[in-house]
Amino acid sequence: MRFEWMVAAVALAMLVSACAERDAPPPTANPATERMVAEGRVIGFIEPSNSAQIWLGLPYAAAPEGDLRWRAPRLAENWIGTRDALTHGAPCPQITNALNAEATGAEPGDLVGAEDCLFIDIYAPAGAGPENADRPVMMWIHGGSNVWGSAQQYDGAQLATDQNVVVAVVQYRLGPLGFFAHPALAADTQIEQDGAANFALLDQIAALHWLRDNAAQFGGDASNITIFGESAGGHNVVGLLASPLAEDLFHRAVIQSGSFRSVALDDAQSGSEFAAIEAAERFAEPTGTASAIRSADLQAVFGAYTGGGASVELPTMISDGVTIPSTPLAEAFDSVETFNAVPIVTGTTRDEMKLFNAFDPELSSRLFGVIVRSRDADFYDITASYQSRVWRAQAVDEAANRMARAGHDDIYAYRFDWDEGGSMLFMDFSHLLGAAHAMEIPFVFNHFTFFGRLDAALFNDDNAAGREALASSMGAYWAEFARSGDPGSAGGQEWPAWQGEGVLMRFDSPEDGGGEILTGPESVTQILADLESDPSLSSEQRCMVYERLVFWIEDGPPSAGFGCS
Repeated sequence: MRFEWMVAAVALAMLVSACAERDAPPPTANPATERMVAEGRVIGFIEPSNSAQIWLGLPYAAAPEGDLRWRAPRLAENWIGTRDALTHGAPCPQITNALNAEATGAEPGDLVGAEDCLFIDIYAPAGAGPENADRPVMMWIHGGSNVWGSAQQYDGAQLATDQNVVVAVVQYRLGPLGFFAHPALAADTQIEQDGAANFALLDQIAALHWLRDNAAQFGGDASNITIFGESAGGHNVVGLLASPLAEDLFHRAVIQSGSFRSVALDDAQSGSEFAAIEAAERFAEPTGTASAIRSADLQAVFGAYTGGGASVELPTMISDGVTIPSTPLAEAFDSVETFNAVPIVTGTTRDEMKLFNAFDPELSSRLFGVIVRSRDADFYDITASYQSRVWRAQAVDEAANRMARAGHDDIYAYRFDWDEGGSMLFMDFSHLLGAAHAMEIPFVFNHFTFFGRLDAALFNDDNAAGREALASSMGAYWAEFARSGDPGSAGGQEWPAWQGEGVLMRFDSPEDGGGEILTGPESVTQILADLESDPSLSSEQRCMVYERLVFWIEDGPPSAGFGCS
């Protein structure tokens, strides 16, 4: 997500107020969960509500701190005795915002987390173990603009139990620790991978190596690993698809509201306020030396990107020539020889941008600083529709067609349409949020504790039956895709592979038509043509929509611009 998107999401979270579970006592270790991983013996616990076996905070790599800061992850250290895996590991360093401050016990704008943060959480169904290690493994990569987030936000227990799969949730370096392209560091390498700029991708690759070596202990089949992630997590899935370092480490991929963009290495190194060289001049002394950069105070490192605020903006997914090709990321998908051509699902939500538009002051208003209302309901819906169509065009149609032209056929696409959220404080969430960005996550995980206090309004008794049916369907499709590489009819309707004319599975509750096939291509060219001729918009409104589209059009805005300045 772009910086402005995150600010809007933070504002929304001021309404939501994430659940604070930090004071809950740890669960009790259960002898049935004792396992032997490469680093030593571990013991987890059993979730009473669904009998899932859970292991939290397992280190998959050494702490990337000290001289290991801004290096490729190294092997985790062995331990003696049995390690309790009962609590989540510390999140990776990040600046808190209203989305995660309460859960961390911090104020927005605080630096929280620890550099010793490369942990993975494992969820397995009852009875899963090394004696029956034949289940698909699904590794979730969390979102958060690649600058915030943690494993504790996601509970994979119900998905694991419902679908008889092993779910792994991975943490990775964030913000400037995860994406940093300073030439002094690239010159100070111990191994070739130290010359990377996308350290977050290296972490995820290390986690995949760890799963390959240890998944069987939890009942998982290491020869059948699916990576899936949403937003920045989906973007990272795309990076792993393009990474030669990830070859043969995973076997399917799901991109939820992702992106195929990257930043040129030169741009990430210098030339802007948030480029690595300029940032290092603000936090390292003497400037330009690898030792000074690696030993810099962590607060100073993050302060170079925040100016004391609660937001972090910096280049991510850098075309570093190590983790991903030095050419633009999307171009890797022009040939099956230049990406990991496994079966792929890619999709978006119908109303992606409503999550962010809810706090655009030109589109919405706030009463008492809390109650959010759209200024013009029709224009609010129209604007979000055009914006969200652009997201789909680039993340689904253009990407899928690109891979299909390269000779890759195992592609499946979807659109998530559930918009039955309830209301609270005179706010109608079916309109204000609809099928917004991230709304599909609780359905995939079949776990409706996700948006904090907003959950009670969004997910209520009135929509319980429909959303539970949809969650069951989506979980079945995701798991069957992980199991076989083809979602088939696992969730009801047969889900056909992508075709150039745009064939998608539409996900919705039975009351709104359930799963059905949508046909018809989407393209930026058509979207702009529709905008230009839209009779429902005035010239001023057309320009307002256009201004919200042009930044996200990857090939740049059209020359005409509808006469808008």
